[in-house]
Amino acid sequence: MSAESDERSGGAATAARGSVTGDAAAPAGLVLGSRAPGFVRRRRTLHLSWQVGVFIVGFAVVVAGVIMLPLPGPGWLVIFAGMAIWATEFVWAQLVLHWTKRKVTEAAQRALDPKVRRRNIILTTVGLVVVGVLSGVYLWNFGIEMPWRIEQ
Repeated sequence: MSAESDERSGGAATAARGSVTGDAAAPAGLVLGSRAPGFVRRRRTLHLSWQVGVFIVGFAVVVAGVIMLPLPGPGWLVIFAGMAIWATEFVWAQLVLHWTKRKVTEAAQRALDPKVRRRNIILTTVGLVVVGVLSGVYLWNFGIEMPWRIEQ
């Protein structure tokens, strides 16, 4: 809770929070802590209520994203949106979101490597050829048969 006491004291402590994250990969310019308006942060009860509200809204969005994983919808995008909502108020969510962004950036850089791209194109082509051959064999043996009978 030292981040909250730093916020209430204001001044240089707020600027120094980025360097006291405990995350070696966090950039020095990353400001951690609550982004609630100043009048909310100054009143402890109001700030706690604000945090509970942010947590509930973020939790609802994350749950909706988890539900969308097996169902139609942008599940992962909604989960990350819920994490971003949490990150407006909670340091742990800011660190998780920062770590996730870093890992996604690293994966994108690896995917742009020419050797990896060539391998991925070859594997995709081989996979499509295998699926095409298996589909052709299935259709040759069984033909196209609808699972229902339409009487005309």
